[in-house]
Amino acid sequence: MTLPGARSGGRMLRPSLFLLALSSLALTFLLHSVAAGTSASLPARPLVLQMRIDGEIEPILAAFIDSGLEEAAQRHAALVLITMDTPGGLSDSMRDIIQHILASPVPVAVYIAPTGARGASAGFYILLSADVAAMAPGTHTGAASPILAIGGFPVQLDETMRRKIMNDATAFLRSYTDKRGRNPQLAETAVTDAKAFTEKEALDGHMIDLVANSTGDLLMRLDGRAITRFDGSSVELHLTDALLSSYELSGRQRFLSRIVEPDVFFVLLILGALGLYTEFTHPGLVAPGVIGGICAILALFAMHLLPINFAGLLLILLGIALFILEAKFASHGVLLAGGIVSMLLGAIFLVRSPLTPAGVSLSIALAATLPFAVITVFLMRLVLRSRKWKPATGAEELVGLTGVVTTPVAGSAGAPYEGMVRVHSELWRGVSETPLAAGQRVRVTRVEGLTLYVEPAQSVRGAGS
Repeated sequence: MTLPGARSGGRMLRPSLFLLALSSLALTFLLHSVAAGTSASLPARPLVLQMRIDGEIEPILAAFIDSGLEEAAQRHAALVLITMDTPGGLSDSMRDIIQHILASPVPVAVYIAPTGARGASAGFYILLSADVAAMAPGTHTGAASPILAIGGFPVQLDETMRRKIMNDATAFLRSYTDKRGRNPQLAETAVTDAKAFTEKEALDGHMIDLVANSTGDLLMRLDGRAITRFDGSSVELHLTDALLSSYELSGRQRFLSRIVEPDVFFVLLILGALGLYTEFTHPGLVAPGVIGGICAILALFAMHLLPINFAGLLLILLGIALFILEAKFASHGVLLAGGIVSMLLGAIFLVRSPLTPAGVSLSIALAATLPFAVITVFLMRLVLRSRKWKPATGAEELVGLTGVVTTPVAGSAGAPYEGMVRVHSELWRGVSETPLAAGQRVRVTRVEGLTLYVEPAQSVRGAGS
């Protein structure tokens, strides 16, 4: 039985709960709107994406810079800051970096730092391609003449080839330096005369935009600065309270950047060839084959990225062939010397770079070639010598040995003569084409199962006399 008052109280309670829930939702929405309005009213901090070029410029580093510029565009960065300290590098990688800098939707500043750093050779081209070119005190740049080097030593070219390479380099430099508002005539002297510049000389010559003591000083001086992009548009940089975010090489890129260094590539190529050669000449060792296979595959990967001169590869293969021939023929060291010279020339011709001396260094070429030559000749001689060794176990080792007849080897005419012979203190069934007397010395000619085919030992001596 339900009381009337209780029923009416329940009907009054339901609207109250509904109003309470509605009020909670309205309060939540109001608080969210206030928070969103507050966050929207706060200005977002400008993002500066920082990358670093440290060491030789090579394909993995070029890919790293390219991906960093894409990352900056996706994150709507206000500026990309590339801090640089490089002796130069491969021309193909340099050109790839410059093309992406010129096409970047985000302004790019290249800053040679810290004190004592340099932006030489390929680094000079990259510096002048940036929207903002800056240097720290005590740094230098330039020395960007095209160089064809062998083992780090420059090679003299004929006048036509020299002019061709020089004109190509200066035209490439002029193609973007003038549009950046820099001094193309002075910049060309770094190519034609191999001239280098300190930060003050570069600033006075209108090749860079400013000299900054640090990264913070650089960003502060760029804040509010209007720059002209490569496409002619003007952009004002707003870098107040900028958020500096580093973009680093991944572990994979660090590993690959080591592989594509010319010296490391050459060592991997030699280790791969030596390991596989050892496994083929001495089957069953396993470890040399595994190590050699891994090194060979890594070398093939580097070969895909580096500008390889196939004449260098052919010279290396010729050197290996000459080492093998040295083990087979008595050339009194002529083939060995020829192989060493061929492999050295192959090493220093292996990586071609017309704008920088990047390639296999002469010290690494010598350090890898000489041990490789000695080990290859030694292993091949072991293989050739082993083919002449008599079997030391099994029935085959009995062939050629001498023994003594213990039971006369006799039989009927027209059939093999059979008896017993003692060889190595063991009794064997002996078969001969002629009868043999007990105590007569015999020589084993072949073995079939437990039967020895023998002949009189004196007949062999007679044949040799």
